[in-house]
Amino acid sequence: MTTQLITTGRERRSGMPDRRRGEPLARRIILRSPVYLVLIIASALALIPFLWMVIASTHKTSDLFVTPLPLLPGGEFWANLGRLQETIGFGQVMLNSVLVAVIYTVFSSIVSIMAGYGLATYRFRGRGVLLGVILVTMMIPMQVLLVPLFQMMASAGLIDTYQALIIPFLANAFGIFLMRQGFLDFPTTLIEAARIDGASELRTFYRIVLPVARPQIAALIIYTFISQWNSFIWPLLMLNSEDKYTIPVALNTMIGLSRVDYSGLMLGSLLATLPLFILFLVFQKQFVAGLLGGAVKG
Repeated sequence: MTTQLITTGRERRSGMPDRRRGEPLARRIILRSPVYLVLIIASALALIPFLWMVIASTHKTSDLFVTPLPLLPGGEFWANLGRLQETIGFGQVMLNSVLVAVIYTVFSSIVSIMAGYGLATYRFRGRGVLLGVILVTMMIPMQVLLVPLFQMMASAGLIDTYQALIIPFLANAFGIFLMRQGFLDFPTTLIEAARIDGASELRTFYRIVLPVARPQIAALIIYTFISQWNSFIWPLLMLNSEDKYTIPVALNTMIGLSRVDYSGLMLGSLLATLPLFILFLVFQKQFVAGLLGGAVKG
């Protein structure tokens, strides 16, 4: 009886009955079934390349060119893995990629967070011009920067070093812009209150601002890690020693002039995708919240 009175009172205050609660479940399912059908088809199409990668990595290369194509996993996984390790030293290559990607992600994220915070909260002359210059750098193609960057690294003696892969791109324009947009929604009254209480700028930033910006930071970490993990052109120019190759460069060496080990390439690509998949699963909620954090204001 009490529940009915509360429901009736809500309906009277809103001026209309709650039709959604009274709507039959079967009707809702029928109305939403086209949306579910489209999502199921899109998900299946997106999964097909990954399923084929799994199947191809467990067969011989010759089995991938027969008719009909194999639709079930084979028994050559361990043979392909051993050949992959023997050809490019996949374990060392994976370790190299993890090392470079993690170091780059840590330092590039620090630069992006600090720069984004400064552009969002501090008022100084030329702030708009500085932001415009940062955004303009996003429009410059990477191919235009290859020659001058190569000359700079050569003059600094950094050819065939991991420093050459990390240092030139620490200031990531997209990361700075992403963090600035996230910090713009932060209430400045909290920062001013902390300053009045005598907190230092570093303490204010670390104890008050950073905990609120965790979704944007998670999105930044995922984007930065993936961009460095998949980088190919720049590591190909910088690295000469095979024991320093990253995954994209090492897999490229498996493409010969007369023969291509497609099974090994598929297996290497599959294993290279796993760290990205795990990273996204760990930060999935924060990643989505970080991308949508500045979309709705109110």
